[in-house]
Amino acid sequence: MMVRRVSCGMWLGAAMMCCVAGAAAVDKLGEMQARFDHEKNPVRRAKLLEKLGDAEFDEARRAFKANDLSTVGMVLEKYRDNVRVALEGLKKKHTDAQKDSNGYRQLEIHVRRGIREADEIIVRVPEEYQPPLQIVRRDLDVMDRELIHMLFLHHDEVPAGPKPPEATTSSEHPAGPPEDQR
Repeated sequence: MMVRRVSCGMWLGAAMMCCVAGAAAVDKLGEMQARFDHEKNPVRRAKLLEKLGDAEFDEARRAFKANDLSTVGMVLEKYRDNVRVALEGLKKKHTDAQKDSNGYRQLEIHVRRGIREADEIIVRVPEEYQPPLQIVRRDLDVMDRELIHMLFLHHDEVPAGPKPPEATTSSEHPAGPPEDQR
C-alpha cells in the first residue's frame, strides 16, 4: 500500500511539473512574441523570429502531444503571420537582398524549417484538420520562394520582355524592289 501511494505521489508530482513547465513555456512564448512585435529594426526582427519560431514549434509539438489540434493550427498560423511581418519589414527597409542579405538568410532558413514542421504535422493529424494547415504550409512555401528569388536573382540579367524584331531574309520577300519603288 505504501509503494502505491509513493508511486501515485510521483505521478501527481510529475503531472504538476508538466503543467508548470507548459505554463512557463506559454509565458516565455508570450514574452518573445511581445519582443518581436515591438522590434522596429527589420533585421533584428528577422533574427528574433528564429528563437520565436523555435518556441512556436515547441508549443505546436506540445499541443499535438496533448491532442489539442486547434492550438496546433493557431500556433502555426501565428508563425506564418510572424514570417509575413518579418518579410514585409525586410522588403521595406532593405530592398536588395543580394547586396545585404543579413536578415533575409536567417528568415529563409527558418521558413524552410517551418515548412518541414508543417509537413510533419499535416501527415499526422486527422483529415478534417489538414486543410487549414495546408494553407499555412502553402503560404510559407510562397514566402520561401520569394525569399530565394530575392536572394539569388541576378540583377544584371535582362528581364524577359518583347524581343527586338529580327532581320528579314531575302526568302521572305519577293525578288526585286518593292512595288512603290518601280
